Amino acid sequence: MGTMGWETYPLTPDRFEDFSDVINPNRRANHCWCLSQRLSTGDIERLGDGDREQAMRRLCERDHPPGVVTYFDGDPVGWCNIGPRAEMSRLARSRTIRPVDDVPVWSIICIVVRPGHRRQGVTGQLLEGAIDYATSHGAPAVEAYPVDPADRMDTVMAYVGTKPMFERAGFRMIGTTGAVSSRLPRLIMRLDLA
Repeated sequence: MGTMGWETYPLTPDRFEDFSDVINPNRRANHCWCLSQRLSTGDIERLGDGDREQAMRRLCERDHPPGVVTYFDGDPVGWCNIGPRAEMSRLARSRTIRPVDDVPVWSIICIVVRPGHRRQGVTGQLLEGAIDYATSHGAPAVEAYPVDPADRMDTVMAYVGTKPMFERAGFRMIGTTGAVSSRLPRLIMRLDLA
């Protein structure tokens, strides 16, 4: 039997438990469920009857599932929250992460590597899969909003990613934001796909 290696798939309802294993293995109800930049509290109430997990499950049923899950040899090891910026209501209205132009970008707002799999190349595979997903849906460009730390990032706040991580994937810095993470300014990194 050959090895499966790396595979990345959109987060459809049948992959929800794999996604949960990556971002919320203890299934805590009050966990963010990667909704903070996507939905307002009112949207969560309407979509998930106030239940964050249920709201995320319902997002998985849409034409643009809310991201991709990366697997290594069949095990879910990473998650990237990506989609059209216009479909992320809180990000679209953000006063601190403003659009730099009118390009209908897809935005990466969260990257998570499952504990026990960090520093093993997951991020590169995850970003490649996320970019392929955006490309297959006609995205003209992908943006991310990372920080540029002098040293290693606190793992709690590492979900925004780092400038070098995105540079390795071909992104370039095109601006700054008014947002911060771990007291560091968040940047605007873009990869043009067209």
